[in-house]
Amino acid sequence: MDLFICTNVFIPLRSAPSHRSEMVSQVLFGERFHIIESAASWLRIETDFDSYRGWIDNSHGGYKRFSEPDPGIITGNQLVCVRTDGSRLSLSPGSELFNLQTDFSSFSIGEERYQIEGGNREKFTPSATLTETALMFLNIPYLWGGRTTGGIDCSGFLQVVCKIHGIAMPRDAARQAELGTMISFFGEAQPGDLIFFSGETENITHTGILLTMNKIIHASGTVRIDTIDHQGIWRDDAGRYTHRLRIIKRII
Repeated sequence: MDLFICTNVFIPLRSAPSHRSEMVSQVLFGERFHIIESAASWLRIETDFDSYRGWIDNSHGGYKRFSEPDPGIITGNQLVCVRTDGSRLSLSPGSELFNLQTDFSSFSIGEERYQIEGGNREKFTPSATLTETALMFLNIPYLWGGRTTGGIDCSGFLQVVCKIHGIAMPRDAARQAELGTMISFFGEAQPGDLIFFSGETENITHTGILLTMNKIIHASGTVRIDTIDHQGIWRDDAGRYTHRLRIIKRII
């Protein structure tokens, strides 16, 4: 099956072949995918990174056939680059680059070369901890299906932060909760642990990253910091618990 690569800032991934259908995820720059089927101007794809399926609008373009077998170099920060045609792209953290020059000045995808503005090693070096990386996303607006600094949802936030640290995570919170080592008691949790929550039912519907013993960073309205205890997330502005704690997992 042919492999393709995203060459735009991102490609929206939708639940059905229509712009009216919900955006369930995004394919970031440099992430690769397989085409499963087509319907008119739409393509059903499966992402190579997390095996997630959805529909993209073929008329948008922003991708090309790319058979490079090795993984890309994951950006740890926002990155601005210029194509050979002079157009500029602002790439979100978690994007992937190929054939990166040793001086961090440029990279290429096939015959296309990209010059990096202000390229240096720090752009590609993740923060020391998951919590430090997570704080880079603070105040980014919530967007269902989002995985970029333009908008992000709770499981997309967790997935991209982990990806920057070389940890491959599924796209959805319920599947993310299946990974890692179970922490049985809230008092044993540590900064960087992944916390999963439920709503009215016991199904996992939300996730975040523990910052300190009583603070969590998560995407809810925006990427924000709230109080957490053994019951769940307490929102001072709402005056109530908004998410019920279900599972604590240690991934590193």
